[in-house]
Amino acid sequence: MKYISTRGQAPALNFEDVLLTGLASDGGLYVPDRLPTFSQEQIRSWRSLSYPALAGEILFPFVSETFTREELDAILVDTYSVFRHDAVAPMVQIAPNQWVLELFHGPTLAFKDFALQLLGRLLDEVLKRRQQKIMILGATSGDTGSAAIEGCRRCDNIDIFILHPHNRVSDVQRKQMTTVLGENIHNLAVKGNFDDCQAIVKATFNNRSGLPSDRGLVAVNSINWARIMAQIVYYFYAALALGGPDRPVSFSVPTGNFGDIFAGYLAKQMGLPIEQLVIATNKNDVLHKMMSTGVYDKMSLEASLSPSMDITVSSNFERLLFDVYDRDGAQIAALFEQFKTEPIQFSEQAMTRTRSLFASHRVSDGETCSEIAKLWADCAYLADPHSAIGTVAARVHGRAQTPMVTLATAHAAKFPGAIAQAGLPFEPALPQHLADLFEREERYDVIDNDMAAVQAFMSSHLAA
Repeated sequence: MKYISTRGQAPALNFEDVLLTGLASDGGLYVPDRLPTFSQEQIRSWRSLSYPALAGEILFPFVSETFTREELDAILVDTYSVFRHDAVAPMVQIAPNQWVLELFHGPTLAFKDFALQLLGRLLDEVLKRRQQKIMILGATSGDTGSAAIEGCRRCDNIDIFILHPHNRVSDVQRKQMTTVLGENIHNLAVKGNFDDCQAIVKATFNNRSGLPSDRGLVAVNSINWARIMAQIVYYFYAALALGGPDRPVSFSVPTGNFGDIFAGYLAKQMGLPIEQLVIATNKNDVLHKMMSTGVYDKMSLEASLSPSMDITVSSNFERLLFDVYDRDGAQIAALFEQFKTEPIQFSEQAMTRTRSLFASHRVSDGETCSEIAKLWADCAYLADPHSAIGTVAARVHGRAQTPMVTLATAHAAKFPGAIAQAGLPFEPALPQHLADLFEREERYDVIDNDMAAVQAFMSSHLAA
């Protein structure tokens, strides 16, 4: 399997090279040149598998040129051994035919652990083979940073630099990043919002003139294909638990950057019977507006109770467009060149295809609080604000005959402010391994919203 750019001009790469690459050299994102597909019989045979074993079946075709099946299986067992729940991704029923898939039992209490614990181990193995040192650069709206640091901090060949918007993540989210101390770990609080952080990352991958030329630069944001790949697995895991592939299942996905729900789209293309994929957004509803109007436009970012979704430029949406525009890289390149100065008006054919694949729903902060309170009153389920957005959208779009699964993307203890605003008379407790989080030493640097300043900091703080 080779990986090709959504903009059609960059060279095709194998998995190992894609793992060590951020943006493609033409500014696009890497995707497989073809997807593996599985028969209903194959999928049915996986019903009794553990999460790591299922991941091996699904992921091996993507990595077979880099890892043997035995090597991959060992990496996967190690990856998911650090999750607190034996099921890794347990499901809880919250109403008739309504379920939540709990993706927050990893070390940092967010769904990002599924991909970033794996990414760290894959990178570690490849870098040892190559005897190579790299810099990791990532932007976070709350959860990616801590998951990336936790997944990569033990690797001797990595310096990791994570940008987060200054004063725009929750206290728990910030401390999960900034209390992991190490000579190779650097947290930068950018004077701006998440889109500014993401723009610096993308610009740096396009122009790394301020960085040393002897160090590779690797992305941990979901522009890295390995992130998306890892997230495909839990769609299969949930569907199998609910009778798949012999009955279709639907999913509601709280998303801002489109990566998590794009993984669901891939699962469907690979043979999993998915009836609906629902895009659940907060008031930063660029994706919902695109679905409603066919126009993809820039908008002002507003702080919300669900900060991990406070995103207005959804990077991974480009991967979907590549497919709905018949994998025409030149057309995608032209659309995103246009997007620099004006909105994108999608073709009627592209929107028809997109709407056949996805539904969408926008949820306000007030509705989010009401949903948190409702779930607690109805079934004593404590949802974080992102997951609550997903359950609202699930109820709006659910069909009585089809199980609807909401991806519960984070632990409620990460967002005590939202729980308080919902009127619940208690503060959710952090799990035991994070119980002393607020007593730990914290380390981060506040930096200007400027690519040159970030690159200068990186160059002067290399430890590995």
